[in-house]
Amino acid sequence: MKLDVIKNRSLYLSLSAAVIILGLVGMFLCSTKFGTPFRPAIDFTGGTRISLALVCQNPPQDCGPPIALDQVRPQLSNYAKLTVQLAEAGRGIVVQTEDLAPNDRQKLEQVLAEALKPYGEIDRSRTQIDRVGPLISRELLTGGILALAVSLLGIVVYLSFRFQPDYAVFATLALIHDVLVVCGVFAWLGLTLGVEVDSLFIVALLTIAGYSVNDTVIIYDRIRENLKLQTEGQDFNELVNYSVNQSLNRSVNTTLTTALPLLAVLLFGGVTLKFFALALLVGFLAGAYSSIFNATILLAWWRERALKSAPVVKE
Repeated sequence: MKLDVIKNRSLYLSLSAAVIILGLVGMFLCSTKFGTPFRPAIDFTGGTRISLALVCQNPPQDCGPPIALDQVRPQLSNYAKLTVQLAEAGRGIVVQTEDLAPNDRQKLEQVLAEALKPYGEIDRSRTQIDRVGPLISRELLTGGILALAVSLLGIVVYLSFRFQPDYAVFATLALIHDVLVVCGVFAWLGLTLGVEVDSLFIVALLTIAGYSVNDTVIIYDRIRENLKLQTEGQDFNELVNYSVNQSLNRSVNTTLTTALPLLAVLLFGGVTLKFFALALLVGFLAGAYSSIFNATILLAWWRERALKSAPVVKE
């Protein structure tokens, strides 16, 4: 069975447009609520994060009841800008608040230990306190945005030299599509599940950019090679379909072999890497989709449009 990307191009492009619009709505709602397109973590806002876990003698049978956040939050009402999330399968919590002095951090830790007494004893060996100052958080945010912008610019320059300008433009649009899809997913995760983005999110976007453009380059290389062998009477749309089908098995196999380890990290990895793996997984799948469909469809549409608008030479 051959995939006909040109015949169903309206469907493929509409699907991408719908996902991006939904993501932009999520980022707009996040901007109105948090002041940024995502729910920012301590890395970007500055503050104090305290992670506590309860002692579990014989996991998972004798760990005790899970923590009920609605019972814990009222005891923390004296702290401004405080968020509480469950961790360790309900037997731990992560508290993030504004920047606290050492004495205030100790007091908050004591308050948390008291609030968690009904559920068990604090495991001191697993207690973690992180502090990020406002200056460092601003530098991390600025540096992350700058790194992403420079990488995108570098990709555009590289593609412009390696291919013709229209190839570079549509490969870049496909890359922007992948980044927007990931950003939209995490905007909605922040609104619905309280998922925060940290510096690892920027790393994930940079990784997605490199991976996605590589897949697009493979398909574009195939199109360019087939152009040299183009037979008389074969139009560009047919050539694009042929090139996509030649590269399809490679694209699908590469994506699957990359996605499966990420899925394992997402399901069985620690809290720190969980959402990093999710961002990569979403980005790699979006990258495979945009490379096979969006980048090729837009290139074929542009070449078809250019051919129709070309002046007819009369003999």
